[in-house]
Amino acid sequence: MSSYETFAKVYDTFMSDVPYDKWIDYIKKIWKNYKLTPKLVLDLACGTGNISSRLANDGYEMIGIDLSADMLEEAMEKNSHLFANAKPVLYLNQDMREFELYGTVDCVLCLCDSINYITDEDDLLQVFRLVNNYLEPNGLFIFDINTIYKFKNILSDNSYGQTTQNAAYTWENYYDEDENINEFYTNFFIKNSGGSYDRFEECHYEKGYTVEKIKELLDKAGLIFEAVYDDNSFDAPRPDSQRLYFIARESGKGADGVSHVFDNVGNI
Repeated sequence: MSSYETFAKVYDTFMSDVPYDKWIDYIKKIWKNYKLTPKLVLDLACGTGNISSRLANDGYEMIGIDLSADMLEEAMEKNSHLFANAKPVLYLNQDMREFELYGTVDCVLCLCDSINYITDEDDLLQVFRLVNNYLEPNGLFIFDINTIYKFKNILSDNSYGQTTQNAAYTWENYYDEDENINEFYTNFFIKNSGGSYDRFEECHYEKGYTVEKIKELLDKAGLIFEAVYDDNSFDAPRPDSQRLYFIARESGKGADGVSHVFDNVGNI
């Protein structure tokens, strides 16, 4: 899983067209529709904190977890400057496949196709089990994925590029239909203090999952599948949907308030 280390400084520049405010509104609609009033929310694979900082600014208690310390640095700076009046966010530098919390949360979010970065099904099952373990009884897990349709028909074997005043990137995409693995090789050119450009390269991998496979893994993890929706809507998925949102609910906690879904697979 890539940590976006060299991309952290310019991540928000190249993601400026992402409708984060629209995503926040959609999340709040999901909470309302599923009768959840969360106080403490976990933003899993939070990146530079575009979701967690906005929700903290709206008064929610937030925890953000990301594998990249560089991303978290940007998130903390953003929280203190752009959202100076927001509640402080607890940012933790952890791998989502092994994350640990001191207690439970009311909702877990995992957006921006972070689930696709888990390319091994056993690892994804572990992520789902951890989510169920740290959710409050009846808590919600909300996440999105890029679809196989998008990998196969939109990204495919295409190349992309973008330039800004102080940075540029190229993106070469490859999709393996047999393994459902989407690979994109990126070159970043970032202007340094001397006026020249430093070049960095990264290779990222995302796996395409069917709705049936996601539902199967959620069930194995003890989570209750509630619904899957087309991007930012409450409509059923279409054959040409490019992004899907999944809603799952916590289950498996006993009278002691502790999840027992790990009882047959060892302790975490």
